[in-house]
Amino acid sequence: MGFSSAWAITAHTDEVMAELLPRVRPLITRQQLLEDTRREWRAWCADPLPDHRQWDPLWRDPVRGRALMGFLRLTSAAPLDELHGGDCTFDLYDVWEQAADEVRPWFGIHRKEYAVSALFHAIGPRRAALLPGWCGDFALDAQDVRGSLPAVERALTFTPQERAAAEARIWLDEGPEDESVLDGPLRCWQQAAEAGLGLLGASVHLC
Repeated sequence: MGFSSAWAITAHTDEVMAELLPRVRPLITRQQLLEDTRREWRAWCADPLPDHRQWDPLWRDPVRGRALMGFLRLTSAAPLDELHGGDCTFDLYDVWEQAADEVRPWFGIHRKEYAVSALFHAIGPRRAALLPGWCGDFALDAQDVRGSLPAVERALTFTPQERAAAEARIWLDEGPEDESVLDGPLRCWQQAAEAGLGLLGASVHLC
């Protein structure tokens, strides 16, 4: 069965974030503290995967195949699915419509792929560990955004050689008009920090 995923980063006033924080952060923390999650994170940090174009033989290796599957589970868990659609009284579609005008939202929408998985594979665990929240999910007020901006800039700023290497490790089908997963998150952070806004990051399934 196919699926579509979205990694959305939207900016909001602190009034909106005050409503979001108690709903979103517990879900992120719960996912982060799961035993399987911590084990998969440690395994990836200890032995990052090779370039995705070399993955085919890994599936036939019991040890490396488990490592690959663990990384994909880690970066596609989508705990905020609980807030998206269905019969819940709090829907991310409604939240996205409340995005502040000062910052253009960034959406990485893909069929049968996850933008967070591709980004983390591209930048590696050392840079990924600098990003707030957990595996693409975060809820930050304006002060949090300003405070975390230096770390995010370290994670997502590249020399020309680093940029080329990261681009080669991204398997997403990004069109020429699409803002790259390497660019969109950092732009949102910088613009939100300048505008005094909070940020919501949500990696979810659309269907």
